[in-house]
Amino acid sequence: MTQLPPPSSPQPTGHHTPDPDSPVPDASGPAHLRRGLRPRHVQMIAIGGTIGVGLFLGSAAAIHEAGPGLLLSYAVAGVAIFFVMRALGELLVYRPVTGSFATYAEEFIGDWAGFATGWSYWLMWVVTGTAELTAAGIYVRYWWPGVPQWLPGLIALAVLGLANLLAVRLFGEFEFWFALIKVLTIVVLLLMAAAVLLFGFGPLGKTAALSNLWTHGGFFPHGIAGPLLAMQVVVFAFVGVELLGVTAGESKDPEKTLPSAVRRVIWRIALFYLGALTAVMALVPWNQLDPDVSPFVLVFAKVGIPAAAGVVNMVVLTAALSSCNSGVFSTGRMLLTLSRDRHAPAVFGKVSRQGVPAAGIVASMTVMLLGVAANYFVPKEAFVYVTSVATIAAVFTWGIIVWAHLRYRAAVRAGRLRQVAFRMPLAPVSNYCVLAFLALVLVLLGFDSESRIALYVAPVWAAILLIGFRFSRHD
Repeated sequence: MTQLPPPSSPQPTGHHTPDPDSPVPDASGPAHLRRGLRPRHVQMIAIGGTIGVGLFLGSAAAIHEAGPGLLLSYAVAGVAIFFVMRALGELLVYRPVTGSFATYAEEFIGDWAGFATGWSYWLMWVVTGTAELTAAGIYVRYWWPGVPQWLPGLIALAVLGLANLLAVRLFGEFEFWFALIKVLTIVVLLLMAAAVLLFGFGPLGKTAALSNLWTHGGFFPHGIAGPLLAMQVVVFAFVGVELLGVTAGESKDPEKTLPSAVRRVIWRIALFYLGALTAVMALVPWNQLDPDVSPFVLVFAKVGIPAAAGVVNMVVLTAALSSCNSGVFSTGRMLLTLSRDRHAPAVFGKVSRQGVPAAGIVASMTVMLLGVAANYFVPKEAFVYVTSVATIAAVFTWGIIVWAHLRYRAAVRAGRLRQVAFRMPLAPVSNYCVLAFLALVLVLLGFDSESRIALYVAPVWAAILLIGFRFSRHD
């Protein structure tokens, strides 16, 4: 295991904020990235990476599975994610680096953990990007049913890849506006729900009511098994919340920006997930929602505003592209970190003149093309397959973050490392509770015939990681 530095070792402070247009070394190594992400970019990236296909499309099947009890699933998972992010936030303040949790895994757990975390996180975003491309194909067919599901995904991947190759600031601007559109849409939904529920506005005024949450078969129409079986989709909806950590090496003043973004996670969860889904199921009873159609599109279609459904479909398409954009960004940075640690080919450790890890981005996009192919061969099953695999990788990554935080706190108690001001509450009890929750999610994956494929993929991926680590070990 990597030796921990003595107490006197200088720690990265993250206070250096050179001109974003000039290349500066990432705090974690020799690769030169550019600190072109401003605080507004970081805040919106923290939102944009999570509000995507899992909420806008995946919630349709989850509502069908769990009914209003889905809100309990989101609440429980949201609390777990809050603690994961607080653990990550504490580590980011201790050492703000682009490698983020892969770097912490190597430092506090061992070389194998850094290798496995970096590659698993890369897999997670490649697969998540595939899910977003799948969703893009589904959304486009709202207007043009005859378009092959794989074609919109291919076009979207090409456009997003080009944006990521040009400059990190351009990526930040794209993500800022993408995320802003998503946020405004949910705010409009909440305001519209308030108008309908309070004043009987529009066609839904006569049937909309908060009582819709418990009068159509009860709050748990399928029993407690419903919310449990829907947990895979719920957890997938939170995939990307940890993307904040990957921005550390390219963020201005990370010691202030990153904790600020982490503190707001719990409010985002309450507003964008619990608030939005409560509004949806209050406006339209859960058993009247189509499991194959975004509930957001359906609700806006029923509210009586001309062209509202088409506009919202464009918004959820934007959400899918936004999350895929985040995936292209993060996979390139993770390959950069893996290469720097000699866990990936050296070519991925190089940075282009534009200050981006171009080789890693191109390689990741190439693998995402397999997702486009999946939409060609198995268009109906593609979404469930890729979200299940992404969930496994996300659970592993979050578990590593919490584990690394435990080891960091142990080093602090032993006097080997400094304690930072931003701390995870209720540690170490909260650490163990999160790890238990993540273990439960893995068990629940096995109860669904479609999501079970992830459990078949997991041991194969573990074997690949083991073989890869053996070949990558260095003195």
